[in-house]
Amino acid sequence: MVYAIHQPNFLPRLSTLAKLYAADVWVVLDDVQHARRDYQHRARLGSLRGDGATRWLSLPTRLPNGRATLIRDTRLADPDRTRRRVEGILHEQYRSSPFWPEFTDRLCPLLDLIDAAARTAEIAEASTLLFLDLLGWRGRVVRSSNLPAATERTQRLVDLCRAVNAGIYLCGAGGSRYVEPGRFTDAGVELRQFAVPDDGVWTGARALSAVQGLMAHGPQVVAGAVAMYAH
Repeated sequence: MVYAIHQPNFLPRLSTLAKLYAADVWVVLDDVQHARRDYQHRARLGSLRGDGATRWLSLPTRLPNGRATLIRDTRLADPDRTRRRVEGILHEQYRSSPFWPEFTDRLCPLLDLIDAAARTAEIAEASTLLFLDLLGWRGRVVRSSNLPAATERTQRLVDLCRAVNAGIYLCGAGGSRYVEPGRFTDAGVELRQFAVPDDGVWTGARALSAVQGLMAHGPQVVAGAVAMYAH
């Protein structure tokens, strides 16, 4: 079984989406500190014009415990305004795409969740699952907050792998900068590096939300590209 451990990201980047798609199980890392400058509550949208222009789309988020607030404890600040803003900006950005009508139909449950949900992490996780469902992912989700694990970064990942009996752990570019491979070997877990190209469908994949690729190339093309990197 192949596992990926990743924080819930709002409208995640295509590189992140591809890693999760390649896994049988996504362990949602929801019990670590929220990072304001990360992708947990925001997404960078690309332009369909191909001019390199980008814009941020953020979920205004309250941190009940200040900087120490865990991802699972973050709260959406203004649901009504956020729903209107998310819907309006995505429409403005991608309405000219021939794939927009199909996507906007699938977007409705996420917009409804913004109205109903108090937790930012719940919305971010749902947005990722929206993409995975669109691409035909058949995996399952577990949450790190329900599993025993240490707090130190590498040991936390190793402990989570042990808790779910992971045979293979997919490590993205961010994790490869700090993980200690020997600890995974000692735990009987194969540490497998995961990376995608940076051209064609994958242009901007490490920086831009997957909405860009889906609206520029269509779900079928993106699904085919992503499937090439699945085990």
